Amino acid sequence: MKLVIQRCKQASVSVDGSVVGRIDEGLVILVGVTQSDTEKDALYLADKAAGLRIFEDEAGKMNRSVEDIGGKVLSVSQFTLYGDTRKGRRPSFTAAARPEPALALYEAFNKALRARGLTVETGVFGAMMDVSLVNWGPVTLIVESGE
Repeated sequence: MKLVIQRCKQASVSVDGSVVGRIDEGLVILVGVTQSDTEKDALYLADKAAGLRIFEDEAGKMNRSVEDIGGKVLSVSQFTLYGDTRKGRRPSFTAAARPEPALALYEAFNKALRARGLTVETGVFGAMMDVSLVNWGPVTLIVESGE
């Protein structure tokens, strides 16, 4: 699995012009699932994302997690994270998991975040979505499992 994690001041996701998820201070997490991923990957990344210390403490150092600050998570499925652009101009998405197993792992990831006490808003799996955010910093990280 692969995550793109962005620290945000606010964020929302809309489908067909209607907001389906909205958060204030916290994390926007784009979640990609590949064919070899398992629930172990989802649980590992949920733990990593929840505990990632990318929010400032009183001294201005990145020393607090989204849990520490009482922040929220906006989780958005994103199969294009596994787009391969090495050949030609059109990305190949053959490394991305099929929809059924990808949905199960995406849901396991979100469930694991919620089990840690985090509020998790989501987009709509498989839908065309518009994601808006105010990236705070900006801070953007790519986190992967399996290595």
